[in-house]
Amino acid sequence: MKALKLLCPAMATVLALLLSCSVSAQQLNGFELEGALVPVDDILRGGPPRDGIPSIDAPHFIPAAQAGELRDSDYVMGLNRNGISKAYPIRILNWHEIVNDRFGDEPVAITFCPLCGSGMVFLREQAGRPLTFGVSGLLYNSDVLLYDRETESLWSQIEARALTGHYRGQPLTQVAVEHTRWGDWRQRHPDSLVLSFETGFGRNYDTDPYAGYAESAATYFPVKFRALGFHPKERVIGLVLNGKAKAWPFVELGKADGLLQDRLGDTAIVVRFDPEHDSARIEDSRGQLLPAITLYWFAWAAFHPDTEVFRHQDSTPR
Repeated sequence: MKALKLLCPAMATVLALLLSCSVSAQQLNGFELEGALVPVDDILRGGPPRDGIPSIDAPHFIPAAQAGELRDSDYVMGLNRNGISKAYPIRILNWHEIVNDRFGDEPVAITFCPLCGSGMVFLREQAGRPLTFGVSGLLYNSDVLLYDRETESLWSQIEARALTGHYRGQPLTQVAVEHTRWGDWRQRHPDSLVLSFETGFGRNYDTDPYAGYAESAATYFPVKFRALGFHPKERVIGLVLNGKAKAWPFVELGKADGLLQDRLGDTAIVVRFDPEHDSARIEDSRGQLLPAITLYWFAWAAFHPDTEVFRHQDSTPR
């Protein structure tokens, strides 16, 4: 500041503004961005402040038979783990984006980004330390950045790794989850528990805060890479195995017979598509569910610009 006083008032003002811009560019919503693994200019404010979209940290569940508010056509994320089945309605996740939950003694984070249509589940432990995740109010490639309340590291949902902070560079362990309609999940898992609409927050879960977004070709925020070939909001199921990425657009899977034998790299996989419930899942050769992601095409391509893409051609994948 003493150096600033030696300058003329105009020059001092300009320099002070430049310095303040430099500092603010390294901080957004109270998070330190210095040393981020992605360009700081690509991390954007989504609108709400930190925790302006509140995570659900004390989830309440009801049996499937009591879920009268849930329609068979409603989308859910369904998770079957440790002998427990639970469903998380997208009508709730649209408003909260994160549920900090447990399956037995195992802490998990249920995450959903409405802007990317991406739902992913992670183990919320690092080196045996349980973490609690919140919504930072920041985005990278239009995708939600989570933050852990223990260290305030920022985590990319789709990249499944920390971009800043104490855990910078550390991966999240992804857990396989299904995206389907409630009627389908309930039929296959009649003993499932369901996240209750009694969340403790004053939200109208009968309304969609993103109404019309899924049909529009526009995105609210820029992304680093836009791929052509499909509607930006075309739903795809994507998988990364051994460093190789591939996407199966629903519009292409709809031309097949519902069950597709395919390969990703050297790994044989099975893609199952259910047109009635507009859902897909990927299994290994033993029938085990793999940690694929259902999301919008633009979001998959933004994070995986070198992805392979399945296109139906005489029932033969290529």
